[in-house]
Amino acid sequence: MSFTIDSLDHLVLNVADVEASAAWYARVLGMERIDFDARTGKRVAMRYGNQKINLRPSDGDPVAWFTGVAPVPGSADLCFVTRSRPEDVAVHWRALGVGIEAGPVPREGARGAMTSVYCRDPDGNLIEVATY
Repeated sequence: MSFTIDSLDHLVLNVADVEASAAWYARVLGMERIDFDARTGKRVAMRYGNQKINLRPSDGDPVAWFTGVAPVPGSADLCFVTRSRPEDVAVHWRALGVGIEAGPVPREGARGAMTSVYCRDPDGNLIEVATY
């Protein structure tokens, strides 16, 4: 192999409603909204740590938004890592009226054993928040 991957910079989530998704990720996961202009116009991203999620409208122009073959909302399964206790994640979500799909439950992550809590975002994407 002539190169190796060091880290993930960003990912793109296809969403039905950019504003609803941005508000949800800010409120439920504490991410920071970023409005920026790419070559093709206004874009919205959610920043957390050293990464970001670009929110792509599912009905967006495929020429302006160079993306995957099947850009449909609700097809992602994302895992985020926190230093907070899983029980605190669950309490926070319940206080916001966010339904918990599972957890806290033991899981195996990229760095080993972790405990996860799961919910769904407005498009139905599975959102996992894990603590090592």
